[in-house]
Amino acid sequence: MTIPSPADPQDTSPQDTATQPSGPRPDGPRPGGPGNPGGGPARALQRVTASALGPYQSAVVRIGFAATYLFFLLRELPHRHELYGPDSPWHWELARRLTDGNEAFSVLMWTDSTVWFEAVYVLTLLSATALLLGWRTRTMSVLFMVGVLSVQNRSIFMGDGGDNVVHLMAIYLVLTRCAQVWSLDARRAARGAQRAAAGLPPLRDIVGPVLWTLLGPVLVAATLMGGLGGTWWLPALLWTIWISAAAWWAVNRYLPHGEPRTLLDVLANLAHNATLAVIMAEVCLIYATAGWYKIQGSRWQDGTALYYPLNLDYFTPWPALSDILGASGLMVMVLTYGTVIVQVAFPFTLFNRRVKNVLLVVMICEHAGIALLLGLPFFSMAMIAADAVFLPTAFLVWLGARVTMGRRRLFPGLPGRSRTQEKPGTAGAADGPAGPPGAGPAKDGHDGTEEPRLQGGGGGHTLVG
Repeated sequence: MTIPSPADPQDTSPQDTATQPSGPRPDGPRPGGPGNPGGGPARALQRVTASALGPYQSAVVRIGFAATYLFFLLRELPHRHELYGPDSPWHWELARRLTDGNEAFSVLMWTDSTVWFEAVYVLTLLSATALLLGWRTRTMSVLFMVGVLSVQNRSIFMGDGGDNVVHLMAIYLVLTRCAQVWSLDARRAARGAQRAAAGLPPLRDIVGPVLWTLLGPVLVAATLMGGLGGTWWLPALLWTIWISAAAWWAVNRYLPHGEPRTLLDVLANLAHNATLAVIMAEVCLIYATAGWYKIQGSRWQDGTALYYPLNLDYFTPWPALSDILGASGLMVMVLTYGTVIVQVAFPFTLFNRRVKNVLLVVMICEHAGIALLLGLPFFSMAMIAADAVFLPTAFLVWLGARVTMGRRRLFPGLPGRSRTQEKPGTAGAADGPAGPPGAGPAKDGHDGTEEPRLQGGGGGHTLVG
Protein backbone atom coordinates (compact mmCIF):
# COMPACT_ATOMS: atom_id res chain seq x y z
CA MET A 1 0.00 0.00 0.00
CA THR A 2 1.43 3.36 -1.01
CA ILE A 3 1.55 5.99 1.72
CA PRO A 4 0.63 9.42 0.31
CA SER A 5 2.92 12.31 1.07
CA PRO A 6 1.70 14.83 3.71
CA ALA A 7 1.74 17.59 1.08
CA ASP A 8 -0.93 15.86 -1.01
CA PRO A 9 -3.06 13.61 1.20
CA GLN A 10 -5.77 13.22 -1.45
CA ASP A 11 -3.46 11.79 -4.12
CA THR A 12 -4.26 8.12 -3.84
CA SER A 13 -4.83 5.48 -6.48
CA PRO A 14 -8.06 3.43 -6.64
CA GLN A 15 -6.17 0.36 -5.46
CA ASP A 16 -4.80 2.20 -2.44
CA THR A 17 -8.25 3.56 -1.60
CA ALA A 18 -9.71 0.07 -1.75
CA THR A 19 -7.18 -1.26 0.72
CA GLN A 20 -7.35 1.64 3.19
CA PRO A 21 -9.75 1.64 6.15
CA SER A 22 -12.84 3.79 5.71
CA GLY A 23 -12.83 5.15 9.26
CA PRO A 24 -11.56 8.61 10.31
CA ARG A 25 -7.82 9.17 10.25
CA PRO A 26 -6.04 10.35 13.36
CA ASP A 27 -4.58 13.82 13.35
CA GLY A 28 -0.89 14.57 13.60
CA PRO A 29 2.12 13.27 11.72
CA ARG A 30 2.38 9.61 10.92
CA PRO A 31 5.07 7.53 12.60
CA GLY A 32 6.93 7.19 9.33
CA GLY A 33 6.50 10.77 8.13
CA PRO A 34 9.21 13.35 7.73
CA GLY A 35 8.20 14.98 11.00
CA ASN A 36 9.42 11.94 12.88
CA PRO A 37 13.18 11.37 12.50
CA GLY A 38 12.81 7.79 13.72
CA GLY A 39 10.44 6.84 10.92
CA GLY A 40 13.16 5.84 8.45
CA PRO A 41 15.02 3.44 10.75
CA ALA A 42 11.71 2.05 11.98
CA ARG A 43 10.56 1.31 8.45
CA ALA A 44 13.91 -0.24 7.60
CA LEU A 45 13.75 -2.47 10.68
CA GLN A 46 10.19 -3.45 9.82
CA ARG A 47 11.26 -4.29 6.28
CA VAL A 48 14.18 -6.55 7.18
CA THR A 49 12.27 -8.39 9.90
CA ALA A 50 8.84 -8.74 8.30
CA SER A 51 9.89 -10.25 4.97
CA ALA A 52 12.71 -12.11 3.26
CA LEU A 53 14.01 -9.65 0.70
CA GLY A 54 15.06 -10.54 -2.82
CA PRO A 55 13.00 -13.73 -3.27
CA TYR A 56 13.64 -13.86 -7.00
CA GLN A 57 17.32 -13.01 -6.71
CA SER A 58 17.92 -15.66 -4.06
CA ALA A 59 16.01 -18.19 -6.16
CA VAL A 60 18.21 -17.46 -9.18
CA VAL A 61 21.33 -17.81 -7.04
CA ARG A 62 20.05 -21.16 -5.76
CA ILE A 63 19.23 -22.44 -9.23
CA GLY A 64 22.46 -21.13 -10.71
CA PHE A 65 24.87 -22.66 -8.24
CA ALA A 66 22.98 -25.95 -7.99
CA ALA A 67 23.02 -26.24 -11.80
CA THR A 68 26.71 -25.30 -11.96
CA TYR A 69 27.82 -28.01 -9.58
CA LEU A 70 25.36 -30.56 -10.96
CA PHE A 71 26.70 -30.14 -14.50
CA PHE A 72 30.26 -30.22 -13.20
CA LEU A 73 29.71 -33.53 -11.39
CA LEU A 74 27.99 -34.99 -14.44
CA ARG A 75 30.80 -33.94 -16.76
CA GLU A 76 33.43 -35.44 -14.46
CA LEU A 77 31.43 -38.60 -13.82
CA PRO A 78 33.73 -40.77 -16.00
CA HIS A 79 36.83 -39.27 -14.31
CA ARG A 80 35.58 -39.03 -10.74
CA HIS A 81 37.95 -41.69 -9.40
CA GLU A 82 41.01 -39.94 -10.82
CA LEU A 83 39.91 -36.50 -9.60
CA TYR A 84 38.46 -37.14 -6.15
CA GLY A 85 38.36 -40.88 -5.63
CA PRO A 86 40.68 -43.77 -4.81
CA ASP A 87 42.72 -43.40 -8.05
CA SER A 88 43.54 -39.73 -7.49
CA PRO A 89 47.24 -38.72 -7.55
CA TRP A 90 46.39 -36.79 -4.39
CA HIS A 91 45.63 -40.02 -2.60
CA TRP A 92 43.56 -40.49 0.52
CA GLU A 93 46.45 -40.45 2.99
CA LEU A 94 47.75 -37.12 1.67
CA ALA A 95 44.25 -35.69 1.82
CA ARG A 96 43.85 -36.89 5.41
CA ARG A 97 47.10 -35.24 6.46
CA LEU A 98 46.05 -31.98 4.82
CA THR A 99 42.60 -31.91 6.40
CA ASP A 100 44.13 -32.72 9.79
CA GLY A 101 46.42 -29.73 9.36
CA ASN A 102 43.93 -27.16 8.07
CA GLU A 103 40.94 -28.57 10.01
CA ALA A 104 38.84 -28.80 6.85
CA PHE A 105 35.64 -30.85 6.68
CA SER A 106 35.10 -33.77 4.30
CA VAL A 107 32.99 -36.86 4.86
CA LEU A 108 35.25 -38.60 2.32
CA MET A 109 37.89 -38.60 5.04
CA TRP A 110 35.78 -40.86 7.22
CA THR A 111 36.98 -43.90 5.25
CA ASP A 112 38.88 -44.66 2.07
CA SER A 113 36.26 -47.17 0.90
CA THR A 114 35.34 -46.95 -2.78
CA VAL A 115 31.72 -47.72 -1.92
CA TRP A 116 31.64 -44.77 0.47
CA PHE A 117 33.09 -42.48 -2.18
CA GLU A 118 30.46 -43.56 -4.69
CA ALA A 119 27.69 -43.02 -2.14
CA VAL A 120 28.90 -39.49 -1.33
CA TYR A 121 29.26 -38.61 -5.02
CA VAL A 122 25.74 -39.83 -5.81
CA LEU A 123 24.33 -38.06 -2.75
CA THR A 124 25.93 -34.80 -3.89
CA LEU A 125 24.43 -35.28 -7.36
CA LEU A 126 20.97 -35.91 -5.93
CA SER A 127 21.12 -33.02 -3.49
CA ALA A 128 22.20 -30.64 -6.28
CA THR A 129 19.27 -31.81 -8.40
CA ALA A 130 16.78 -31.42 -5.55
CA LEU A 131 18.17 -27.97 -4.68
CA LEU A 132 17.84 -26.95 -8.32
CA LEU A 133 14.18 -27.97 -8.29
CA GLY A 134 13.57 -26.51 -4.84
CA TRP A 135 12.38 -29.75 -3.24
CA ARG A 136 12.77 -29.76 0.56
CA THR A 137 15.13 -26.86 0.04
CA ARG A 138 16.30 -26.46 3.62
CA THR A 139 17.40 -30.08 3.87
CA MET A 140 18.84 -30.21 0.38
CA SER A 141 20.83 -27.03 0.90
CA VAL A 142 22.51 -28.63 3.91
CA LEU A 143 23.23 -31.86 2.04
CA PHE A 144 24.47 -29.82 -0.94
CA MET A 145 26.84 -27.91 1.33
CA VAL A 146 28.12 -31.14 2.86
CA GLY A 147 28.68 -32.65 -0.59
CA VAL A 148 30.45 -29.59 -2.00
CA LEU A 149 32.76 -29.22 1.00
CA SER A 150 33.50 -32.95 1.05
CA VAL A 151 34.37 -33.26 -2.64
CA GLN A 152 36.36 -30.05 -2.87
CA ASN A 153 38.31 -30.57 0.36
CA ARG A 154 39.19 -34.10 -0.76
CA SER A 155 41.34 -32.75 -3.63
CA ILE A 156 41.78 -29.03 -3.23
CA PHE A 157 44.15 -28.73 -6.21
CA MET A 158 41.45 -29.68 -8.71
CA GLY A 159 39.29 -27.10 -10.41
CA ASP A 160 39.60 -23.36 -10.98
CA GLY A 161 38.60 -20.12 -9.29
CA GLY A 162 34.93 -20.95 -9.69
CA ASP A 163 35.30 -23.67 -7.06
CA ASN A 164 35.99 -21.07 -4.39
CA VAL A 165 32.80 -19.21 -5.30
CA VAL A 166 30.72 -22.41 -5.22
CA HIS A 167 32.36 -23.34 -1.91
CA LEU A 168 31.27 -20.09 -0.27
CA MET A 169 27.83 -19.88 -1.83
CA ALA A 170 27.02 -23.46 -0.78
CA ILE A 171 27.46 -22.31 2.82
CA TYR A 172 25.50 -19.10 2.35
CA LEU A 173 22.52 -20.83 0.72
CA VAL A 174 21.89 -22.80 3.91
CA LEU A 175 20.97 -19.57 5.70
CA THR A 176 18.68 -18.15 3.01
CA ARG A 177 14.99 -18.62 2.29
CA CYS A 178 15.78 -19.25 -1.35
CA ALA A 179 12.69 -21.30 -2.27
CA GLN A 180 9.97 -18.66 -1.91
CA VAL A 181 9.46 -18.70 -5.69
CA TRP A 182 10.36 -21.00 -8.58
CA SER A 183 10.50 -24.15 -6.49
CA LEU A 184 8.52 -27.27 -5.72
CA ASP A 185 8.32 -26.06 -2.13
CA ALA A 186 6.53 -22.91 -3.32
CA ARG A 187 4.07 -25.07 -5.27
CA ARG A 188 3.40 -27.22 -2.24
CA ALA A 189 2.90 -24.12 -0.09
CA ALA A 190 0.56 -22.62 -2.67
CA ARG A 191 -1.55 -25.78 -2.67
CA GLY A 192 -1.62 -25.67 1.11
CA ALA A 193 -2.80 -22.07 1.00
CA GLN A 194 -5.55 -23.01 -1.43
CA ARG A 195 -6.71 -25.79 0.88
CA ALA A 196 -6.69 -23.43 3.83
CA ALA A 197 -8.70 -20.85 1.89
CA ALA A 198 -11.23 -23.55 0.99
CA GLY A 199 -11.56 -24.58 4.64
CA LEU A 200 -9.90 -27.95 4.11
CA PRO A 201 -7.45 -29.44 6.63
CA PRO A 202 -3.76 -29.30 5.65
CA LEU A 203 -2.18 -32.37 4.14
CA ARG A 204 -0.11 -34.39 6.56
CA ASP A 205 3.62 -34.09 5.93
CA ILE A 206 5.48 -37.39 6.20
CA VAL A 207 8.64 -36.74 4.19
CA GLY A 208 9.88 -33.94 6.45
CA PRO A 209 9.79 -35.90 9.74
CA VAL A 210 11.31 -38.93 8.02
CA LEU A 211 14.26 -36.88 6.74
CA TRP A 212 14.72 -35.28 10.14
CA THR A 213 14.68 -38.67 11.87
CA LEU A 214 17.17 -40.20 9.43
CA LEU A 215 19.65 -37.33 9.53
CA GLY A 216 19.60 -36.93 13.31
CA PRO A 217 21.54 -40.11 14.17
CA VAL A 218 24.05 -39.34 11.42
CA LEU A 219 24.71 -35.92 12.94
CA VAL A 220 25.03 -37.39 16.44
CA ALA A 221 27.47 -40.07 15.28
CA ALA A 222 29.56 -37.59 13.28
CA THR A 223 29.78 -35.24 16.25
CA LEU A 224 30.80 -37.96 18.71
CA MET A 225 33.39 -39.42 16.34
CA GLY A 226 34.91 -36.03 15.51
CA GLY A 227 33.99 -36.25 11.84
CA LEU A 228 32.84 -32.63 11.40
CA GLY A 229 36.28 -31.11 10.96
CA GLY A 230 38.26 -29.04 13.40
CA THR A 231 36.25 -25.82 13.22
CA TRP A 232 33.52 -24.83 15.64
CA TRP A 233 31.16 -23.13 13.22
CA LEU A 234 30.20 -26.17 11.12
CA PRO A 235 28.94 -28.35 14.01
CA ALA A 236 27.18 -25.30 15.47
CA LEU A 237 25.50 -24.58 12.13
CA LEU A 238 24.38 -28.17 11.57
CA TRP A 239 23.03 -28.60 15.09
CA THR A 240 21.24 -25.24 14.96
CA ILE A 241 19.51 -26.17 11.71
CA TRP A 242 18.54 -29.62 12.95
CA ILE A 243 17.08 -28.30 16.22
CA SER A 244 15.38 -25.33 14.57
CA ALA A 245 13.71 -27.67 12.08
CA ALA A 246 12.03 -29.46 14.98
CA ALA A 247 11.05 -26.11 16.49
CA TRP A 248 9.47 -25.00 13.18
CA TRP A 249 7.50 -28.24 12.95
CA ALA A 250 6.25 -28.05 16.54
CA VAL A 251 5.23 -24.40 16.28
CA ASN A 252 3.45 -24.93 12.96
CA ARG A 253 1.59 -27.89 14.38
CA TYR A 254 0.53 -26.50 17.76
CA LEU A 255 0.84 -22.68 17.54
CA PRO A 256 0.53 -21.82 13.83
CA HIS A 257 -0.74 -18.29 14.55
CA GLY A 258 0.97 -17.55 17.84
CA GLU A 259 3.85 -15.34 18.86
CA PRO A 260 6.47 -18.14 18.70
CA ARG A 261 5.70 -18.52 15.01
CA THR A 262 6.11 -14.78 14.48
CA LEU A 263 9.44 -14.87 16.33
CA LEU A 264 10.72 -17.73 14.19
CA ASP A 265 9.69 -15.84 11.06
CA VAL A 266 11.57 -12.75 12.23
CA LEU A 267 14.73 -14.74 12.99
CA ALA A 268 14.58 -16.53 9.64
CA ASN A 269 14.05 -13.24 7.80
CA LEU A 270 16.97 -11.62 9.61
CA ALA A 271 19.25 -14.54 8.75
CA HIS A 272 18.14 -14.48 5.11
CA ASN A 273 18.54 -10.73 4.67
CA ALA A 274 21.92 -10.63 6.41
CA THR A 275 23.17 -13.52 4.26
CA LEU A 276 21.91 -11.82 1.11
CA ALA A 277 23.88 -8.71 2.08
CA VAL A 278 26.97 -10.88 2.62
CA ILE A 279 26.54 -12.45 -0.83
CA MET A 280 26.36 -8.98 -2.40
CA ALA A 281 29.44 -7.87 -0.51
CA GLU A 282 31.23 -11.04 -1.56
CA VAL A 283 30.55 -10.40 -5.24
CA CYS A 284 31.73 -6.80 -4.93
CA LEU A 285 34.87 -7.96 -3.15
CA ILE A 286 35.63 -10.50 -5.87
CA TYR A 287 35.43 -7.91 -8.61
CA ALA A 288 37.21 -5.19 -6.65
CA THR A 289 40.19 -7.36 -5.74
CA ALA A 290 40.40 -8.85 -9.23
CA GLY A 291 40.31 -5.42 -10.84
CA TRP A 292 42.83 -3.74 -8.54
CA TYR A 293 45.25 -6.65 -8.79
CA LYS A 294 45.02 -6.45 -12.58
CA ILE A 295 45.89 -2.77 -12.48
CA GLN A 296 49.21 -3.64 -10.85
CA GLY A 297 50.19 -6.06 -13.66
CA SER A 298 52.35 -4.73 -16.46
CA ARG A 299 50.54 -6.78 -19.13
CA TRP A 300 47.23 -5.31 -18.05
CA GLN A 301 48.74 -1.85 -18.06
CA ASP A 302 50.00 -2.09 -21.64
CA GLY A 303 46.79 -3.75 -22.86
CA THR A 304 48.23 -7.11 -23.96
CA ALA A 305 47.14 -9.41 -21.12
CA LEU A 306 44.37 -11.10 -23.09
CA TYR A 307 46.75 -12.01 -25.92
CA TYR A 308 48.66 -14.64 -23.92
CA PRO A 309 45.83 -16.97 -22.81
CA LEU A 310 44.44 -16.83 -26.35
CA ASN A 311 47.68 -18.47 -27.52
CA LEU A 312 47.91 -21.20 -24.87
CA ASP A 313 46.71 -24.63 -25.96
CA TYR A 314 45.15 -25.25 -22.57
CA PHE A 315 42.85 -22.20 -22.94
CA THR A 316 41.97 -22.50 -26.64
CA PRO A 317 39.06 -24.91 -27.15
CA TRP A 318 38.39 -23.13 -30.47
CA PRO A 319 41.84 -22.39 -31.91
CA ALA A 320 40.54 -20.73 -35.07
CA LEU A 321 38.35 -18.32 -33.10
CA SER A 322 41.17 -17.54 -30.68
CA ASP A 323 43.54 -16.85 -33.59
CA ILE A 324 41.10 -14.43 -35.20
CA LEU A 325 40.60 -12.52 -31.96
CA GLY A 326 44.27 -12.56 -30.98
CA ALA A 327 45.33 -11.26 -34.39
CA SER A 328 43.56 -7.95 -33.80
CA GLY A 329 45.68 -5.77 -31.55
CA LEU A 330 42.90 -3.22 -31.19
CA MET A 331 40.38 -5.84 -30.06
CA VAL A 332 42.85 -7.31 -27.56
CA MET A 333 43.54 -3.88 -26.10
CA VAL A 334 39.85 -2.94 -25.87
CA LEU A 335 38.91 -6.20 -24.15
CA THR A 336 41.89 -6.00 -21.78
CA TYR A 337 41.20 -2.46 -20.65
CA GLY A 338 37.44 -3.03 -20.67
CA THR A 339 37.79 -5.97 -18.29
CA VAL A 340 39.75 -3.91 -15.78
CA ILE A 341 37.43 -0.91 -16.02
CA VAL A 342 34.29 -2.99 -15.52
CA GLN A 343 35.65 -4.92 -12.55
CA VAL A 344 36.99 -1.86 -10.75
CA ALA A 345 33.93 0.27 -11.45
CA PHE A 346 31.19 -2.23 -10.63
CA PRO A 347 31.12 -1.84 -6.80
CA PHE A 348 30.81 1.94 -7.22
CA THR A 349 27.87 1.68 -9.63
CA LEU A 350 25.53 0.00 -7.15
CA PHE A 351 24.21 3.44 -6.20
CA ASN A 352 23.04 4.08 -9.77
CA ARG A 353 20.56 1.49 -10.93
CA ARG A 354 20.84 2.16 -14.65
CA VAL A 355 24.63 2.09 -14.76
CA LYS A 356 24.66 -1.01 -12.56
CA ASN A 357 22.31 -2.85 -14.90
CA VAL A 358 24.42 -1.94 -17.91
CA LEU A 359 27.59 -3.23 -16.22
CA LEU A 360 25.75 -6.40 -15.22
CA VAL A 361 25.00 -7.11 -18.87
CA VAL A 362 28.62 -6.40 -19.78
CA MET A 363 29.95 -8.72 -17.05
CA ILE A 364 27.58 -11.53 -17.99
CA CYS A 365 28.70 -11.21 -21.61
CA GLU A 366 32.31 -11.19 -20.41
CA HIS A 367 31.86 -14.44 -18.52
CA ALA A 368 30.06 -15.99 -21.47
CA GLY A 369 33.09 -15.05 -23.57
CA ILE A 370 35.42 -16.63 -21.03
CA ALA A 371 33.41 -19.85 -21.19
CA LEU A 372 33.53 -19.88 -24.99
CA LEU A 373 37.07 -18.64 -25.70
CA LEU A 374 39.03 -19.95 -22.71
CA GLY A 375 37.13 -23.18 -22.07
CA LEU A 376 36.09 -22.37 -18.47
CA PRO A 377 32.32 -22.98 -18.53
CA PHE A 378 31.81 -23.78 -14.85
CA PHE A 379 33.82 -20.79 -13.66
CA SER A 380 31.65 -18.60 -15.89
CA MET A 381 28.44 -20.26 -14.70
CA ALA A 382 29.42 -19.70 -11.07
CA MET A 383 30.20 -16.04 -11.64
CA ILE A 384 27.01 -15.42 -13.63
CA ALA A 385 25.00 -17.07 -10.85
CA ALA A 386 26.72 -14.78 -8.33
CA ASP A 387 26.05 -11.73 -10.51
CA ALA A 388 22.35 -12.64 -10.57
CA VAL A 389 21.93 -11.37 -7.01
CA PHE A 390 21.99 -7.85 -8.48
CA LEU A 391 19.47 -8.44 -11.28
CA PRO A 392 16.35 -6.23 -11.09
CA THR A 393 13.21 -7.87 -9.79
CA ALA A 394 11.05 -6.65 -12.69
CA PHE A 395 13.31 -8.40 -15.17
CA LEU A 396 13.31 -11.64 -13.19
CA VAL A 397 9.50 -11.61 -12.89
CA TRP A 398 9.23 -11.00 -16.64
CA LEU A 399 11.75 -13.78 -17.34
CA GLY A 400 9.91 -16.20 -15.08
CA ALA A 401 6.63 -15.47 -16.83
CA ARG A 402 8.20 -16.07 -20.24
CA VAL A 403 9.74 -19.35 -19.09
CA THR A 404 6.42 -20.49 -17.67
CA MET A 405 4.59 -19.66 -20.88
CA GLY A 406 7.24 -21.44 -22.95
CA ARG A 407 7.09 -24.52 -20.75
CA ARG A 408 3.31 -24.73 -21.09
CA ARG A 409 3.48 -24.43 -24.86
CA LEU A 410 6.17 -27.09 -25.17
CA PHE A 411 4.76 -29.46 -22.55
CA PRO A 412 1.01 -28.80 -22.29
CA GLY A 413 0.40 -32.15 -20.61
CA LEU A 414 2.63 -31.53 -17.59
CA PRO A 415 0.86 -31.17 -14.23
CA GLY A 416 0.83 -27.92 -12.36
CA ARG A 417 -1.03 -25.74 -14.85
CA SER A 418 -3.27 -23.19 -13.27
CA ARG A 419 -6.95 -24.04 -13.46
CA THR A 420 -7.91 -20.39 -13.39
CA GLN A 421 -7.63 -17.97 -16.26
CA GLU A 422 -4.44 -15.97 -15.84
CA LYS A 423 -3.58 -12.51 -16.98
CA PRO A 424 -0.99 -12.30 -19.74
CA GLY A 425 2.55 -11.89 -18.49
CA THR A 426 1.97 -13.33 -15.01
CA ALA A 427 3.05 -16.61 -13.55
CA GLY A 428 0.47 -19.17 -12.60
CA ALA A 429 -0.57 -19.80 -9.04
CA ALA A 430 0.75 -23.31 -9.26
CA ASP A 431 4.22 -21.97 -9.90
CA GLY A 432 4.39 -20.04 -6.67
CA PRO A 433 3.96 -16.33 -5.98
CA ALA A 434 4.08 -14.21 -9.10
CA GLY A 435 4.80 -10.88 -7.47
CA PRO A 436 7.29 -9.48 -5.03
CA PRO A 437 6.74 -9.82 -1.31
CA GLY A 438 4.21 -7.51 0.13
CA ALA A 439 2.29 -6.99 -3.11
CA GLY A 440 -1.46 -7.09 -2.84
CA PRO A 441 -3.75 -6.70 0.14
CA ALA A 442 -2.69 -7.12 3.70
CA LYS A 443 -2.07 -10.60 4.99
CA ASP A 444 -1.89 -11.89 8.53
CA GLY A 445 -2.35 -8.44 9.96
CA HIS A 446 1.00 -7.13 8.72
CA ASP A 447 -0.37 -4.60 6.20
CA GLY A 448 0.95 -6.60 3.29
CA THR A 449 4.60 -6.16 4.24
CA GLU A 450 5.17 -9.80 5.13
CA GLU A 451 5.29 -12.81 2.87
CA PRO A 452 2.33 -15.12 3.41
CA ARG A 453 3.49 -17.75 5.81
CA LEU A 454 2.47 -20.61 3.57
CA GLN A 455 4.66 -19.29 0.78
CA GLY A 456 7.99 -19.48 2.51
CA GLY A 457 9.03 -22.80 1.11
CA GLY A 458 12.63 -22.15 1.91
CA GLY A 459 12.10 -21.18 5.51
CA GLY A 460 11.78 -24.64 7.03
CA HIS A 461 8.01 -24.61 7.43
CA THR A 462 7.92 -28.35 7.82
CA LEU A 463 10.22 -30.62 9.73
CA VAL A 464 13.42 -30.38 7.69
CA GLY A 465 11.30 -28.86 4.94
